[in-house]
Amino acid sequence: MTPLPRQSLILFDLDGTLVDSRQDLATAVNLTRADYGLPALPVEVVAGFVGDGIRVLVERAFAGEPIAVEAAVPALRAHYAAHLVDQTRPYPGVVEALERLGTAGFALAMATNKPVREAIAICKALALADRLTVIFGDGSPGRLKPEPDRPLAALAASGCQAEASWVVGDNWTDLEAGRRAGMKCCFCRYGFGRRRGRPADLEINDLRELAAFLGA
Repeated sequence: MTPLPRQSLILFDLDGTLVDSRQDLATAVNLTRADYGLPALPVEVVAGFVGDGIRVLVERAFAGEPIAVEAAVPALRAHYAAHLVDQTRPYPGVVEALERLGTAGFALAMATNKPVREAIAICKALALADRLTVIFGDGSPGRLKPEPDRPLAALAASGCQAEASWVVGDNWTDLEAGRRAGMKCCFCRYGFGRRRGRPADLEINDLRELAAFLGA
């Protein structure tokens, strides 16, 4: 494949797409629950709460409990900051796929509903940040996915065309945001998000499959 002149953007989600963060997210949630005298939740239960922003994560993790969400959110963020990359690691093939895609000339960026400060810290700790032209998260300008604000901002920042670009993620919010932005969508079967019947142009079990599909 002839390297592209950076008119094509690949916009990745973070949790469940580039990194497996389930254990550290569960640790933060359960430490916060312990602050309120509540029992721990299984990792897979917590993973099912992820993908729609930290406030929604807290609402789901404390559903039916008499707690103030406004107080629990900063408590959860503090616990999470102390355990960001205890066990969080890139999925197999992620680093290789990013290298191949970058070498092939694609612009690479990330848009997550995770708070942007934590997202950047994780990407730096796992040596992913330098491969991404821009990182958007909760706290960046615009609305969270499934709104198209961050995909559109990433397109503008990279100077790429929507119809030649991709959103890659494991959650319905990624697919919906990409569709609304006029981008192609790739669904990651290996993640822990929920598709909710949203269509995808490509489905993968390993990020290297996307690189191969795009000729990288």
